[in-house]
Amino acid sequence: MKIAEFLNEKAIVPDLKATDKEGAIRELIDVLARAEGLRNKEEIAKVLMAREALGSTGIGLGVGIPHGKCNATKRLVASFGISRKGIDFDALDGESVYIFFCLVAPEDSAGPHLKALARISRLLKDKYFRDYLRSLTDDKKIFKAIKDEDAKKP
Repeated sequence: MKIAEFLNEKAIVPDLKATDKEGAIRELIDVLARAEGLRNKEEIAKVLMAREALGSTGIGLGVGIPHGKCNATKRLVASFGISRKGIDFDALDGESVYIFFCLVAPEDSAGPHLKALARISRLLKDKYFRDYLRSLTDDKKIFKAIKDEDAKKP
């Protein structure tokens, strides 16, 4: 599975305006809903915030991957955003989060959802790549960088 299979090129925010966790999640949901034609933004927000209540999806190293499953979508979809100032996301390492992938999968899709999380985590382990992503300010260049880096991974 490649990230471009579920990340919509039109669902990239090069400069998130949000200043807190819920705001960031809602901003990522908004762009995802527009790009994918999703209608149930409130349902998606409830699912993602409920998942955050179980434990932060701020995995450390400045990365957050809010995710959840609901029937607002028929397939795995994702948005991506960069916060220039960083957001307190209750990350596991206590650091601010700058790079976000937001994943939404159908209720019955455990396999693709978990594969996507693993794929994203593997891609963002590389400090140089994270720094490079943070330096980009154009959505098309961000998408190309993710696609190119993902192509290098087995």
